[in-house]
Amino acid sequence: MNIYLPIAEISVNVFLLLGMGGGVGFLSGLFGVGGGFLMTPLLIFIGVAPAVAVATEANQIMAASVSGVLAHWRRGNVDFRMGGVLLLGGTLGSVFGVWLFTFLRGLGQLDLVISLCYVVLLGVVGSLMFVESSRALFRRRRQADVRRKLHQHHWMHGLPFKMRFRKSKLYISALLPILIGFIVGVLAAIMGVGGGFIMVPAMIYLLGMPTSVVVGTSLFQIIFVTGTVTFLQATQNQTVDALLALILLTGGVIGAQIGTRVGTRLRGEQLRVLLALLVLGVCGKLLFDLVATPGDLFIIADSVGGH
Repeated sequence: MNIYLPIAEISVNVFLLLGMGGGVGFLSGLFGVGGGFLMTPLLIFIGVAPAVAVATEANQIMAASVSGVLAHWRRGNVDFRMGGVLLLGGTLGSVFGVWLFTFLRGLGQLDLVISLCYVVLLGVVGSLMFVESSRALFRRRRQADVRRKLHQHHWMHGLPFKMRFRKSKLYISALLPILIGFIVGVLAAIMGVGGGFIMVPAMIYLLGMPTSVVVGTSLFQIIFVTGTVTFLQATQNQTVDALLALILLTGGVIGAQIGTRVGTRLRGEQLRVLLALLVLGVCGKLLFDLVATPGDLFIIADSVGGH
């Protein structure tokens, strides 16, 4: 059954969209990522203009993340103090990111920049995560031992504005979480992602947070950053397709609950290996699309895509 999307200006099978939303919601609950790094490319693959895919996906991520946070909050796995500091940086980053999005769209280079950002970031992050998590998995080390070794960053302990995060058992400078949040906010605006694939490794390896707290805290921050991005994209660029977002989030909310339950049965190393493989798979597909010869050498791009 096809449905017409007014902002995207295409007809898409509604059950395909529901399935995509459910799958991304499942990943959100399982890994603590918003899932936009997967959904945005998928929307582009089925014909949605990149500008619309980026802006609309931020809305869907917000809803799926709310569902995931509620599940983790009931288990006591959310550090709200850390989430608030990350959110401060994320809000600033999202405002800057939407401005940059509008600027690139005016230059007509938005589609290319989106694709290149995905290939570079997913390739680097996926490779690093796969190497580290594979070593940890094969050596069968406990997460606490790995985290204690990786957390010996003496330069970080010298930074000012220290805060105590009791839930995460940390006493570190607030500047580093703010910087991480800022970067994720920019990514949310430019790439239509929650930034979890950057946020989760950074919280584990840079901040030294326990894996059990990272997932819920990451989703908490993602809610407000993507909400800010959605509002700014809708008011400044008019690229949010509400009908598309509604269909995606319907499946996403259900999938997030299932993913959260499955995630509690896997070790931290296993989760990171699976996430790394998924990230590398999406990166490979995007890279192939960039270098492969298109079927149509000449196309007429629509105005929504920013051309």
